Amino acid sequence: MTMTESLLVLNAGSSSIKFAVYPLAGDGLGERSMRGQVAGIGQSPRLEASDTHGRSIAAEAASAVNTHGDALERLLAWLDTRGDVGRVIAAGHRVVHGGEKYAAPVRIDDGVIADLQALVPMARLHQPYEIDAILALRRRHAALCQVACFDTAFHRTLPQVAQQFPLPRAVIDSGVRRYGFHGLSYAYVAGKLEQVLVNPGEARAVVAHLGSGSSMCAMRGGVSQATTMGFTVLDGLMMGTRSGSIDPGIVFYLIQERGMDVQRVSDLLYRHSGLLGVSGVTSDMRELLASAHPHAREAVDLYVYSVVREAGALIACLGGIDALVFTAGIGEHAAPVRQRVCEALAWLGIEVDTRANAQHALCISTGRSRVSVWVIPTDEELVIARATRSLASC
Repeated sequence: MTMTESLLVLNAGSSSIKFAVYPLAGDGLGERSMRGQVAGIGQSPRLEASDTHGRSIAAEAASAVNTHGDALERLLAWLDTRGDVGRVIAAGHRVVHGGEKYAAPVRIDDGVIADLQALVPMARLHQPYEIDAILALRRRHAALCQVACFDTAFHRTLPQVAQQFPLPRAVIDSGVRRYGFHGLSYAYVAGKLEQVLVNPGEARAVVAHLGSGSSMCAMRGGVSQATTMGFTVLDGLMMGTRSGSIDPGIVFYLIQERGMDVQRVSDLLYRHSGLLGVSGVTSDMRELLASAHPHAREAVDLYVYSVVREAGALIACLGGIDALVFTAGIGEHAAPVRQRVCEALAWLGIEVDTRANAQHALCISTGRSRVSVWVIPTDEELVIARATRSLASC
């Protein structure tokens, strides 16, 4: 009897490790068999998992899970008890920052780990935890193939002018440039657009990845040409708890006039701004849309304005637009946000089918619309799994 073989996909955050399992099917991948997370690391840790149909297969306390290493140990021990997982032959990691060097997924070795550690100052909220997960898995399974899949890689195609900031040459040459993020999501959407657009190789598309972290990307023929996030994930659109683009002078004002230190300003901009900061209530778009509180309405208004404003800039970079795409949590599920964005962009000839939008249909534009509008659920895990399968076979 042949033992089942699987791939493990990992996405490590500050207090959780999300995972997914894909069985191998010949030279390719089978349908994802499960997904879940070890959440509450160091606080009230829990192991949660569901099967391919969304049915719960685990919901239990995970005692003595204080570090990402502990979380990996707990997860792997649980997977070992599952008869449907079999032998894990490789693990793929979402890694936020690949710097200027990595334009594609790569098998992880000592040199790659050193490169990732050097990039920590550019992504302190994400990179350290991803490295911790890689090292923890290495300690338990030293020979296991591990693959890094980078959120920045998709944007390595940006024209030079779109990468640069107007700063002194010495600063630019030190690596301060626009990297862009959410690349795994954009790569998935670009692949889907190849299937649904009439002339995908020539199409000018603006993709809005709208979630707790939000960004937008201008693509020509599925290739990134401009994006809203820059040197860090703080740039661009207003987000759930992040401010997005603000006047840099505000930072100086908060430090010099309000007496805030760098850490307090960082916490303010990353954790207490955006939808949460403006509303004073929540960062959850569903709750904001349901609320009658004026500050909740103001937060939604500002979010929509932010998307529309950035869309205009990206469309200008492309010299026009053929397709507008919504993806990620808000983009896929918040029909009122999509409706308002499209109404504000009606001057482009966008016309939305209200019923299709309410039903979260794949195409939500009418036949008369000069720009097609799409709702494409993203699948970053699948992008990672495919890359891992390819590199694990090398």
